[in-house]
Amino acid sequence: MSLFVLLATLPVATAAPEAAPDPAAASATSAPAISVPYERYTLPNGLDVILAEDHSVPFVQVNVWYHVGSRDEKAGRTGFAHLFEHLMFQGSEHANDDYFQFLSKVGGQVNGTTNLDRTNYFEGLPSAELPRALFLESDRMGWLLPALDDAKLQNQKDVVRNERRQRYDNVPYGNARILLYENLFPEGHPYHVPTIGKHEDIEAASLADVKEFFSTWYVPNNASLVVCGDFDPKEARRLIQGYFGEIPAGTKPVPRVVPPVTLDAPKRVDATDDVPFERVWLAWPSPALNAPGDAELDLLSSALSDGKDSPLYRVLVREKQIAQDVTASQASSGLQSFYMITATVAPGHTGDELVKEIDAVLADVQRRGVTADELVVARTQYEVGFYGGVATIAGKADRLNGYLHMTGEPDGFAADLARYTAATVESVNTTMRTVLGPNRLELHVKPEAAR
Repeated sequence: MSLFVLLATLPVATAAPEAAPDPAAASATSAPAISVPYERYTLPNGLDVILAEDHSVPFVQVNVWYHVGSRDEKAGRTGFAHLFEHLMFQGSEHANDDYFQFLSKVGGQVNGTTNLDRTNYFEGLPSAELPRALFLESDRMGWLLPALDDAKLQNQKDVVRNERRQRYDNVPYGNARILLYENLFPEGHPYHVPTIGKHEDIEAASLADVKEFFSTWYVPNNASLVVCGDFDPKEARRLIQGYFGEIPAGTKPVPRVVPPVTLDAPKRVDATDDVPFERVWLAWPSPALNAPGDAELDLLSSALSDGKDSPLYRVLVREKQIAQDVTASQASSGLQSFYMITATVAPGHTGDELVKEIDAVLADVQRRGVTADELVVARTQYEVGFYGGVATIAGKADRLNGYLHMTGEPDGFAADLARYTAATVESVNTTMRTVLGPNRLELHVKPEAAR
């Protein structure tokens, strides 16, 4: 697709923002009203459908979310949600070939992603090719299993295991992600194992196992379809009914839900890896995506570590030169999140020294609090990113599906933005002091030679 098509702007309705308040007032700003026009309906088999027209360019995005992630896997069968992200591109009964070749030859861009909470598939292509995309999505939703055999399964098991090696096992600091999840979330928790899964579970997966997983989760009444862009809604309805309408509903699966976890005491983990420098992670259990405090922690991350004048960067990297880099981030997920500070030790120093200095900076920020000026900068950075994220047809389609998945309503744009514009100095500082307490995970990954 051309860059022009990929950057196609969206028709979103906005009202003029109110005048910015005095930063010293420590009050929230008023967000512009933002709404994305859409039509929503449900097929008799339970498939949620969202249609959002945008005729600015001859481009259309088809976006399907299945409400299943790695949190829904059984013990001993981890990695299945991500494995299916691969299997879904191997061909279905009426299109039994590499999925990409059907769309790439007409200029389509195709992909899929999996995380802890959901799996999605999407294709962007010229408007005239909408029937092709809808046919292919419907065929793999309703008729994947007749084309799935042991050869395809073994091939993709090998691909997924190699992906784990490339992204986790054989990349510097890659195992840190595994250690974070294992030590923040106890055995049996839906987040204990990262989405990639375990080698032994992936290798042990049988054809019967994966067919059972598909039949449980990949049913129309556990999915939602967004068509966004340049299309005729009447024709889209006809096509969707024709392609998806005869797929039978399944038993509505129940996602796993567990109470939030806490750390009852500080926890330290030391590991070694083939890395040039020691790196440290400080991680705290934190509020789930969209829960109170989630937005405040995003804003806190910006105030703490974005830019060379941020407290963590200024003190650790510029002034004391004890760290080579430092970042703070809120890793948001549907059941629970974790807040994380990551820093790489500078030559001549140790991870223990670095942690001590991080704690000193945090203690100073907690004592004085994030300032109104820092909050204004953080909020502005977030708003720029937010509007950039919905400035394409593809971005808008994915947000519509994401809001439906997380909140039950597709048009969550204004409410999402308001979480950040409504945050105040008081709410950010209260969240910081509540979440960033003494009970945390401290992870050190050191060079193997330091053992």
